[in-house]
Amino acid sequence: MKMKVKTGYYKQYDADDQLEYPGEGYIGWCKDELELNLSRTAVVVMHAWDFGSPEQFPGWHRAVEFIPRANAIVELELPRLLSACREAGMTVFHVVEPLGDYYIDYPGYKHAVELAGEEDPRAEQISVDQTHTSLQAFRKAHAFPGDHNTEDINAGFARLDIPESVKPLSDEGVVTTSGQLFALCKDRGINHLIYTGFAINACLLMNPGGMLDMRRHGLLCSVVPEAVTAVENKETARGEEAKKLAIWNVSLTFGFVYALEDLVSAINQSKPGG
Repeated sequence: MKMKVKTGYYKQYDADDQLEYPGEGYIGWCKDELELNLSRTAVVVMHAWDFGSPEQFPGWHRAVEFIPRANAIVELELPRLLSACREAGMTVFHVVEPLGDYYIDYPGYKHAVELAGEEDPRAEQISVDQTHTSLQAFRKAHAFPGDHNTEDINAGFARLDIPESVKPLSDEGVVTTSGQLFALCKDRGINHLIYTGFAINACLLMNPGGMLDMRRHGLLCSVVPEAVTAVENKETARGEEAKKLAIWNVSLTFGFVYALEDLVSAINQSKPGG
């Protein structure tokens, strides 16, 4: 099923060498109505976690400042998008963290494992020495997440689960690896993934099932800005500047940008009687 939807993209041209900063000559953000083939497109919900409360895991909430934003998206934005997709018969995939057993009984996960076959998802590791080990330990203690937060984070991950509002339904695909996601895409004829989840400048780019791996397989990888958040730092948190740059990076490197209202409206209109 094909439809037209307002599609955001960034015109990264033409730099103006007459300006002090030539890049300020770029045209910048634009939006056009472009075709979207719903039968070849899937919405991906990636790493939507139940973070628990600040009282349960204070260290996790201290180290991961985007948790309140993620929780709001899970409760307010993602259910609207998923409802529209499901009612229109659009494919939905879930990329989960392979910790514990909270995901293994989903039919969509068992199907993904059958399709992908035997995998060794862990990349071959380089040999390490004492200096390497010490530097890694220093990073964890002094850069992120801080020694005093580690116990709470480990406790949170030990009871990891998917929030009720975005749990997979029926046979929706559930994956832990890029191989499983690619196998599902081949099985269902998907060549365009629209990502949601957390965080757009970290897991959604780099983790298994993320954009980097799927782009290597030739898939378009797009994003819904209202359905993602980013890892921010002290200097960017107030204006969510890291998220803005990540959205631009997706447009420039991976795919397109679909505003939530534009996408939901187009999907709803594509349904019979819409």
